[in-house]
Amino acid sequence: MLPAGGSILAGWWRWGQEVIVVVGAAGHAARMKRMKDDATTVAELRTRVTAFVRERDWEQFHAPKNLSMALAAEAGELMEHFLWATSEESRQLVHHAAKRRQIEEEVADVVIYALEFANMTGIDVAAAIEHKLAVNAKKYPVAKARGRSEKYTEL
Repeated sequence: MLPAGGSILAGWWRWGQEVIVVVGAAGHAARMKRMKDDATTVAELRTRVTAFVRERDWEQFHAPKNLSMALAAEAGELMEHFLWATSEESRQLVHHAAKRRQIEEEVADVVIYALEFANMTGIDVAAAIEHKLAVNAKKYPVAKARGRSEKYTEL
């Protein structure tokens, strides 16, 4: 039962700064902090993804091969929203309310699969990003790459 003052939103109930999420086979409710980029850590996201997967006993299906394919499929679904659009049209699409919601869901799917891939393989996402940015900084020094789209081998 929804507590007084809550409102249903996409299967979740908003309750102040919390979201009540129905979890478990018995449909028990759990209060969880609402997530926003400026207040949610990568570790919190990973924990939420792990809980979601474990609750459904999906870890058995999450081999790196399967997760990488699912990630690519979801990236393709994101790309589909922009298929045949010009660059300017694609910039406008993200401001159309209904389309934006669909795009947000595809971005979420991509990130969820990437985080689950990291969870299942033990990759430290923050460390991997830090390393990759350092590698890319060497490939694309500001003095050569600023304002240019060429691959590093063409700079």
